[in-house]
Amino acid sequence: MRRPIIAGNWKMFKTRPETSAFFTALIPLVRDVQHCDIVVAPPFTALSTAVDQTEGTRVAISAQNVHWEDQGAFTGEVSVRMLSDAGCTYVIVGHSERRQYFGETDDWVEKKTRAVVKGGLKAIVCVGETLSERDAGQALDVVRRQVRSGLGRLTGPDLSHIIVAYEPVWAIGTGRTATPEIAAEMHAEIRKTFAEIYKAAAADALRILYGGSVKPDNISTLMKKEDIDGALVGGASLDPASFAAIIKYI
Repeated sequence: MRRPIIAGNWKMFKTRPETSAFFTALIPLVRDVQHCDIVVAPPFTALSTAVDQTEGTRVAISAQNVHWEDQGAFTGEVSVRMLSDAGCTYVIVGHSERRQYFGETDDWVEKKTRAVVKGGLKAIVCVGETLSERDAGQALDVVRRQVRSGLGRLTGPDLSHIIVAYEPVWAIGTGRTATPEIAAEMHAEIRKTFAEIYKAAAADALRILYGGSVKPDNISTLMKKEDIDGALVGGASLDPASFAAIIKYI
């Protein structure tokens, strides 16, 4: 059985005091949760506060981005070693906003994913199509390419350190959500693509999250689909009550 994951991506929101207040409210709400892993990705400036606030709890902390080099003259970047030192367990790689606004390529995604795995952390690797690509009937081809180009040259054992997040770009922050059927179709295709590259057993064990306007009122329906193993939550993860409701989808 694949253990579900509910992950929250705060993007560029929350100061350190706001982060502290969030976890003060969230932790009591999810203290008894046993059915899934819980991950929160604050901005870099709030990582230390988040790590301190979640010590001894079931909540793990993720970074939102990383550089593939261990150190060097890369102004403004952060390495896996630094994130590990800060207390992170996970790193989000290749989010659509990184691809769209900062020019991240499949090659960069591969380099970052390799660095995260080598550094002993877990990578939440994002894939997904734009609205124009879906309307043109290219959605499956685009996501297959992203999987093969960004993750197709890893080793089978590496997959145990990787979580894939399917996030249709047209559903991120728009209030539009892919229907459970659309999401399930893409998740099944992603798993099939991994099975073609690696052994079927590795693909079957791979956890695939859905991301794109996930809310308390749609999470249960999404989670009923066989190949959906959790969610990468954006705006709804900024409110502790809303995020707790998503975590407690059962």
